[in-house]
Amino acid sequence: MTPREPEVFVICSARSIAPGEARAFSLSRIGDNGEARPFPIVIIQTAAGGFVGYVNSCPHEGKWLNIGSGQFFNEDRSLLACGRHGASFEIESGACVDGPCKGASLEPIALAVVDGDVCLCGVTLVEDDGIPDPFEDPDETMEIMIHPD
Repeated sequence: MTPREPEVFVICSARSIAPGEARAFSLSRIGDNGEARPFPIVIIQTAAGGFVGYVNSCPHEGKWLNIGSGQFFNEDRSLLACGRHGASFEIESGACVDGPCKGASLEPIALAVVDGDVCLCGVTLVEDDGIPDPFEDPDETMEIMIHPD
């Protein structure tokens, strides 16, 4: 039996996330039952230039870290912060150092930078959203009708 190659998916250009910044992505992955399920992630470029990533879900209640304020960091940008109840997480490790889930950790995701792109490794994503590409066949057009009220 031949071992399977790990799945690698390009998420974004490494240049699209500045050092010290974070960016959220809403993906879909294949669950254990074979069905698509939401897979929200956050990718952070550290001040040192490396990349870390986590499932964008606070271990306290499962809410997105950036819920409410839309921000991922505390005021001095030294920690990741949950916008719901203020839990604080170390950027490099994802460990919760303060708040209602102290001692828990964010779920890490495996990342690699390949040819200038930040890639997600080892997760089977849904590659096709099922929406037809409107530019695939330039001879096909959609008919639009406007009706007055």
